[in-house]
Amino acid sequence: MILAFDTYYYDGKAKTVCLEFEDWNDSTDFKIHVEILENIEEYVSGAFYKRELPCILSLLRQRGLNDLEAIVIDGFVFLDDQHKSGLGAHLYQEIQCKVPVIGVAKTNFATIETHKRSLLRGNSAKPLFITAIGIDVDEAAKKIKDMDGAFRIPTLLKELDRLTKQL
Repeated sequence: MILAFDTYYYDGKAKTVCLEFEDWNDSTDFKIHVEILENIEEYVSGAFYKRELPCILSLLRQRGLNDLEAIVIDGFVFLDDQHKSGLGAHLYQEIQCKVPVIGVAKTNFATIETHKRSLLRGNSAKPLFITAIGIDVDEAAKKIKDMDGAFRIPTLLKELDRLTKQL
């Protein structure tokens, strides 16, 4: 099983959605988990994980870690080439390194080069940026590349984004 998480912030709340699917190339066969939390931390540059990590962990506790192949997050695992922890690395530590975490970011974070892969999908000239922990970053990029969808953003990750922003 694979879990993909995204969080949307509004009015002091955070809506976190998790899609649960079995195969990397699934496009329609998935479960949806949703939770809305209040009293969310303010965004702090360089410490985004402090805002989003509690949201992911709360929803993850409801689902559990049983039978997971990987967790996909919207963001970075590492913030630099010296392995400064980003959201994904903090999540990996919180789950006691039991499940690989793959970060898929839509915008580049320039301080990381070695441990990041640029991934072009479909006809897009604009890449996705892949980082990973608990799995080789090249293998992680291949899994995201192989996800269903003819466009830059894989079908399920686009659906995740849509569901997260749907109020």
